[in-house]
Amino acid sequence: MSEFRIGERLIGREAPPFIIAEMSGNHNQSLERAFAIVEAAAAAGAHAIKLQTYTADTMTLDLDEGEFHVSDPNSLWQGTSLYRLYEQAYTPWEWHEPLFARAAELGLLAFSTPFDASAVDFLERLSVPAYKIASFENTDLPLIARVAATGKPLIISTGMASIAELDAAVTTARQAGCQDLVLLKCTSTYPASAADSHLRTLPHLRDLFGCEVGLSDHTGGIGAAVAAVALGATVIEKHFTLDRADGGVDAAFSLEPDELRSLVTETERAWQALGGIRYGVQAAERPSLQFRRSLYVVKDLGAGEILTPGHVRSIRPGLGLAPAHLDEVIGRRARQAIPRGTPLAWSLLQ
Repeated sequence: MSEFRIGERLIGREAPPFIIAEMSGNHNQSLERAFAIVEAAAAAGAHAIKLQTYTADTMTLDLDEGEFHVSDPNSLWQGTSLYRLYEQAYTPWEWHEPLFARAAELGLLAFSTPFDASAVDFLERLSVPAYKIASFENTDLPLIARVAATGKPLIISTGMASIAELDAAVTTARQAGCQDLVLLKCTSTYPASAADSHLRTLPHLRDLFGCEVGLSDHTGGIGAAVAAVALGATVIEKHFTLDRADGGVDAAFSLEPDELRSLVTETERAWQALGGIRYGVQAAERPSLQFRRSLYVVKDLGAGEILTPGHVRSIRPGLGLAPAHLDEVIGRRARQAIPRGTPLAWSLLQ
């Protein structure tokens, strides 16, 4: 069994999917907005709020040339430098503790993605219940080892990683002490297309590494997440904002509150619908048996009269003999007078 708990929350196929609302940079450098995002996530029914813990200086160099300048015309962040992007997106470290406290008041689990060892040290002082490794860091084996050494549950996004790279990440995590692991299928484009999601990877990922699996989803809407649950995802992570129209570094691929509420509802409904392998009549279906077809007398019969095709039809409701017996009853004699509208039974026939 690969299931485990984050706080009091069970992570595994015997529980509804664990829904993480990723704040990322959607606070737009406003602590008041950050609090509002936490509160909206709780009101929408999310199970956890996640931050990202870094500074521009722990991520990159303050340069705006060559590879340090975002020049891809298809990027949401084209025209800026990596350093300025991270300055805009980062969550001030002094915000973490009050945001985590507010989440706890609202019944939300709260944790973060660290991007270097100093962030792990900081988050350990805040007693986070779990850690997340971002896709771009899934080849940073020293960071994975440092996080795994805490012994806390570890969630790793798999974006862009080959099987060999994932094997190295998982092996490193386990050797460093990680017992509870989730691998999130992820497409590292922002936003991502449904066609690039390849959710059929999920059961293969679970079989390969013997751990829980989920989806870090950058597509629009909730369709991919619901499909992922049907394929075995037990964790769903989506970026979350108050209103995409407010802008921000991640707003374009983030859910709004009503969408997050739908995500929580529909992924749990998908999980409930999976059930097990089942045939035959379920307890809830028993009242519906009456709506099957069965054999009824549709023309008055006298005692001793021979049944013809004109006397018997297969109709609803289902209180008579099964339609399969039609050929067996034709040609038999009525044991007694049988009025039209009587469900046919063997006891009525000679």
